Amino acid sequence: MLQEGAHGKWTVSSSDESTEEVSDNEKPSTSLLSHAAQGKTSAPQYSCSEARKAAHKRKASPLKFIDKGFPTEARPAEKQRPGQEGSGWCLSSSDEEPEDQEKQVHKVTVKEEKNNVPKEHPPDFHQNNKLTGNRKAEEWCGAPSEGQDTWDLLNGGNPFRFFLTKVRGIEQSYNSGALHIKDILSPLFGTLVSSAQFNYCIDVEWLVRQYPQEFRKKPLLIVHGEKRESKAELLAQARPYENINFCQAKLDIAFGTHHTKMMLLLYEEGLRVVIHTSNLISEDWHQKTQGIWISPLYPRLPQGATGSAGESETNFKSDLISYLAAYNSPTLKEWIDNIQEHDLSETRVYLLGSTPGRYQGIDKEKWGHLRLRKLLREGASLVAARESWPVVGQFSSIGSMGADESKWLCSEFQDSLLAAHTSGTSILKCAVPIHLVYPTVDNVRQSLEGYPAGGSLPYSIQTAQKQLWLHSYFHKWSAEVSGRSHAMPHIKTYMRPSPDFQKIAWFLVTSANLSKAAWGALEKNGTQLMIRSYELGVLFLPSAFGLDKGYFHVKGKLHSESKDLVTSFPVPYDLPPEQYGSKDRPWIWNIPYTDAPDTHGNMWVPS
Repeated sequence: MLQEGAHGKWTVSSSDESTEEVSDNEKPSTSLLSHAAQGKTSAPQYSCSEARKAAHKRKASPLKFIDKGFPTEARPAEKQRPGQEGSGWCLSSSDEEPEDQEKQVHKVTVKEEKNNVPKEHPPDFHQNNKLTGNRKAEEWCGAPSEGQDTWDLLNGGNPFRFFLTKVRGIEQSYNSGALHIKDILSPLFGTLVSSAQFNYCIDVEWLVRQYPQEFRKKPLLIVHGEKRESKAELLAQARPYENINFCQAKLDIAFGTHHTKMMLLLYEEGLRVVIHTSNLISEDWHQKTQGIWISPLYPRLPQGATGSAGESETNFKSDLISYLAAYNSPTLKEWIDNIQEHDLSETRVYLLGSTPGRYQGIDKEKWGHLRLRKLLREGASLVAARESWPVVGQFSSIGSMGADESKWLCSEFQDSLLAAHTSGTSILKCAVPIHLVYPTVDNVRQSLEGYPAGGSLPYSIQTAQKQLWLHSYFHKWSAEVSGRSHAMPHIKTYMRPSPDFQKIAWFLVTSANLSKAAWGALEKNGTQLMIRSYELGVLFLPSAFGLDKGYFHVKGKLHSESKDLVTSFPVPYDLPPEQYGSKDRPWIWNIPYTDAPDTHGNMWVPS
C-alpha cells in the first residue's frame, strides 16, 4: 500500500502497525502455517519477524539492480535534496512535488533471479564470501575450532569471558578468539548430560545439528514465548526428536516477547551458563556481529552444602535462580535445583534481566533499567569529572520513544544509565552526550550480506516517522577494531566511556534493544515499573575484576596480544562512534532501496 508522509512516498510491505512501546523485532510474528498452506516455499521454516521473512524472501529471489539512468524528461539532479539519493526514504519538505519521489522508486527495472551471485564487494571483502544458503554457511562453520585454541580461550586467555561469534568473509585473524555455536556445544567444554536453550527465534532442526553427534539425544529443554499457531509449528518441528521438551514463557502483557538468549549446559564435570545475543537460526551465526558471555565451568558442591554456598561476590547465583523462578514454571524447577547444587563463586559479572510484570516497592529494582540503576549505584566507583563522561547505547531494533526525548530516553532511562553519580551535585542532562549506534542504509548496503542483513534490523517506517528527533542521536556502525564493519550488529551493548573514549566505567552486553518493552517504563507517577518482555544480559564492573581505579581501559585491536588482559576491555566496535552525516539515514526495513546495488548487486524491495 502506497503511503505518504514527511519522508515522501513509500510502499509499506506489511500492514502491521508498530505498537507504542515495542521495538519492531519484538512483535509477535504471524504463523507460518498459512504460508505453507499457500505454498510459499520462500518463507523460513520457523517463526520469525516480518522483517526476517522479507530478508529470507530476498535471499531466495533477489531483485537485481539494473540502472536505466534518468529518463530525458526527468528533473535535473540538482533538484533532489541532499541526502535523498539511495536512501529509500528522505526528509523532504511537504512543498516538494511528491510525484518525483514516487518516480525514483520506478526508475529501476526489477528482475527476479533465482541465484544470488555477488557482483560488487567493498574493497576489503574476501573471496571466501561466495557460498550462500544455510547449509553452505553451516559447512564453513561446521567444524569446531582447534581444541587447544578453544581450551586456551576458556582458561585464562580471556579474563572477561566475553566473545564474539565467528564471521565468514572477514580476515581470519579477526576470528581468532571468536566462537561458533558448535564450539560452545563441543565436548571440549564438557561432557554434556542435558541442556536448556532459552531463545526468541528457533530453528529446531538446525539447532539439533549444532550439537555433536554424541550429544544429540541428550535431554534438551527449549524455553520459548510462542503462542497459538507459532507454538504449534515449533512443537511440530521437534516431533522427530524424543529428547526435546518445551517450556512456554508466560507473556501476559500485550506485545511482550521471550527475547532472552541463554544456554544452561549440565555436564558430568559441572555446569556452565552462556548468555548471548544470537537467535537459534543459521543466519545469526554466519555474518553478523554477535556477543557471548561464557561462564567458568562451575563444579558441583559437596553434598549437604548450605543454601548460600557457591555464591559469588556479584550475587550471580541467587539472581539467576530468581530469574528462572520468575517464569513460574514447574519445568524449570529441575534447572533451579541444578544451579543450586553447583558452585558459582568464580563469577565476576552481574546478571541483569527483565521479566514481564508491573513492579512496585523493592521489586521495582529487581528488573529492567531500575535494576541497572541499582547495580551502578552500588558497584560503580566515582571517577573524577564523571559528569562529563558520555553514554553509548548500541542495538539492532528500536521501539517508540515518544514525542520527544523527555518522555523516556533522556528522563528515566538516562537517569538509570547515569546512576553511578551519587554526589549531591545535579547533572545537567544536556551535558551528558548520548551516542546511539545503529546502522545506516549504507552500512547495510555495503555489508557482507547486503540488503538482507536489514532483516535483523527491523526499525519500521511507522515508528521512525513518529520520532525524527531521535535520529539526531544516531551514530554509524563501524567495527574496524574487530574486523566487523561489514558484519551487521545483532549484538546489544551499553557503556559509559570517558570523554576521550580511552576508558569505560562499565560495559553491558544484553538481549535488550532500545525499547520500553525491554527495559521497562515507569507508571503511576514513578511508583510502578511495567515491563513487557523477557531479556537477559551481563554487566561488567571494574570493581568485580579487582580494579580500584573505577574503570577499564579500552583495548585496541581485539585479536592483538595484550599484557594487561584484566585492565583492557575488548569493546567490539570503534570508539568514538561517528555521528550520522547529512546524507546518512537509519536503516528502515519496510521501505524499498532501489537507487544503489548492495554487495551482491541487488536491490531491496521488501514486499
